[in-house]
Amino acid sequence: MAVLHSSLAPYFLKKLIILPFPYPKPTLSTKRLDLFQAMSSSSKSQPSAPVYKVPGLDPEEMDRVADQTFQRYSSSSVKRNGKGVAVVWFRNDLRVLDNEALYKAWVSSQELLAVYCVDPRLFGSTHYFGFPKTGASRAQFLIECLADLKKNLMKRGLNLLIQHGKPEEILPSLAKVFGAHTVYAQKETCSEELNVERLVRKGLQRVVLPSSSAQSSGPSSTNNPNLQLLWGTTMYHIDDLSFDTLSLPDVYTQFRKSIEAKCIVRSCIKLPASLGPTPSIGDWGCVPSLDQFGLQSPNVSKGMKFVGGESAALGRVNEYFWKKDLLKIYKHTRNGMLGPDYSTKFSPWLASGSLSPRFIDEEVKRYEKERQANDSTYWVLFELIWRDYFRFLSAKYGNSLFHLGGPRNVEHRWSQDKILFESWRDGRTGYPLIDANMKELSTTGFMSNRGRQIVCSFLVRDMGIDWRMGAEWFETCLMDYDPCSNYGNWTYGAGVGNDPREDRYFSIPKQARTYDPEGEYVAYWLPQLESLTKEERNFPGRAYMKQVVPLKFGNTSRHHNQDKALAARGTNFGGRQTKGQRR
Repeated sequence: MAVLHSSLAPYFLKKLIILPFPYPKPTLSTKRLDLFQAMSSSSKSQPSAPVYKVPGLDPEEMDRVADQTFQRYSSSSVKRNGKGVAVVWFRNDLRVLDNEALYKAWVSSQELLAVYCVDPRLFGSTHYFGFPKTGASRAQFLIECLADLKKNLMKRGLNLLIQHGKPEEILPSLAKVFGAHTVYAQKETCSEELNVERLVRKGLQRVVLPSSSAQSSGPSSTNNPNLQLLWGTTMYHIDDLSFDTLSLPDVYTQFRKSIEAKCIVRSCIKLPASLGPTPSIGDWGCVPSLDQFGLQSPNVSKGMKFVGGESAALGRVNEYFWKKDLLKIYKHTRNGMLGPDYSTKFSPWLASGSLSPRFIDEEVKRYEKERQANDSTYWVLFELIWRDYFRFLSAKYGNSLFHLGGPRNVEHRWSQDKILFESWRDGRTGYPLIDANMKELSTTGFMSNRGRQIVCSFLVRDMGIDWRMGAEWFETCLMDYDPCSNYGNWTYGAGVGNDPREDRYFSIPKQARTYDPEGEYVAYWLPQLESLTKEERNFPGRAYMKQVVPLKFGNTSRHHNQDKALAARGTNFGGRQTKGQRR
């Protein structure tokens, strides 16, 4: 029984589980140190400029908005009929609102243990090129997400047990000491995460529970704890699709029209105001710090600084939709590049699971009912469908998303020229629009959707560099990284994606004239261009550094239709409001 095990928990956790960091404090190799220095050098050398906090609310206002939202999504009619102890294993679902794993764990138990495992593999190296797998910006955002999740769980009678180590070692140990009948978690789709799920399940099968614990109310009546994985990453539920993932259309428009005609977005799950009790634990562990990962605090001296956590996410939705009333013009501003409000900026919270896409859907529909419905309100949902599509594609195509030839196994001779790649990485290409975007990325961990498409096209089309180098560098830097959107978009941009028609070139002069006509964006990130006329800033000639490669196509009119066609895809490049960016 859970009560018997609870009395042993403080001693067990102190002796066997709450250990020092289970891997040595990282020491950076010369290569990795050079990469981190490259990521922060631009912010150190630039003069002071505005830093835009996103959301632009003070902590008290964020908490007030979050508490009001939680109250709207609380229900006193939800019945708890379980027994024993259940574990909810938080992964990329760092939220309370609309979290089915949390809900199922609560319903099926008398005591609920919430756990997050700080997996050392998240701070290793990328698969092909050995870049840092998680950079300082995303690590800091994760830390803030964990602190906020812990706070919000404590408000509801729970706590968050933070453990450093591999889930396949931690979770079976916890299940054994507390007699937990089930571990609930969010289902993932990419191979690294699937491998962890397999190892956790294998570890749980080696745990033998007393028959009373195993049969408390879990999904199975075996003497082993069960791992129950629940879908929770997309706006449309995978079980509601009108086709299985292996039959997923390879053309986005076909997919979108099918689900819009045949599927309904499920309602957000409501939870009771109190989720306790939790088992007795002597030491809940601490929210990690950057120095435990061998990282330094990101020096965001200009651009945007995102606040991690569900409270900030709900605050941003409130700020963008209701306080600033920007939803009604979203479609017309979404291709901007400078400032916090040209797009929703939801993507970091979506990538960490701090924000539910179904909650965004419900807020859009509420806005349409209370204020107005137009093409902009629809377009936010359109972009969320793109995010869903890349998630489902990852389930269909598996590891081919990470292979050089992509899902179609396209043969192409790519260069891995180190000097050229580093000029792109560090923002030293001689093309202001490319350099400004790359400096924004290294400084803030963010880049606009438009910028992501432009720098991708330049790397693979004009430089001819292996697209995986760009994808892995985005994996390092992006605060809103998720493998499905990142690699799905890079395969599209490189012309090796599942849709053979998605093979386009972005003309740098055309993009500059269209999206930064007065050079405001490039002058912001490249202060040496401020003194030039607005017309010269994107085309500075000898007033700027030498261009490292000639453009493949210099004629802006030649690719006008291609630019226009890809622009219609909106924010499908992992970013801005819906996508983040493996292996």
